[in-house]
Amino acid sequence: MEHHLADEAATIAFGQRLAAALPGGLVAYLHGNLGAGKTTFARAFLKALGVGERVKSPTYSLVEGYDIGSRRAFHLDLYRIADPGELEWLGLDSLAEPGAIVLVEWPERGVGALPPVDLELRFRHEAQGRTVAMEPRSDVGRRLVAALG
Repeated sequence: MEHHLADEAATIAFGQRLAAALPGGLVAYLHGNLGAGKTTFARAFLKALGVGERVKSPTYSLVEGYDIGSRRAFHLDLYRIADPGELEWLGLDSLAEPGAIVLVEWPERGVGALPPVDLELRFRHEAQGRTVAMEPRSDVGRRLVAALG
């Protein structure tokens, strides 16, 4: 399923809608070129879930963690990872906690070191705005895609 995102406001609204449909935990892989809207989406999604602090881009830290009530959320940016083996030093065991929310930018750089994906989002530039393709990979992903219709 694809959604056209005309501008940054539409990307933010999409993140908010997806967050509103989320029943529990989620592992989402965010694909797309630089500037395709991955971080804008992640910020909007996490803020809509209740992150009260500033949602920073994890470009340099690689991972940022947030408390959302009794759940944990993690935002990873693996752009600077050359080999998935580098991730073992980050202590990513908590990514597999039940109910955790995990958003991973550049997931192809962490193959084998990341938890199984529920939903893949593929952002791409268009002549006008962007498009995001949603690819469910689990029952959780299928329910989210159905909820956004």
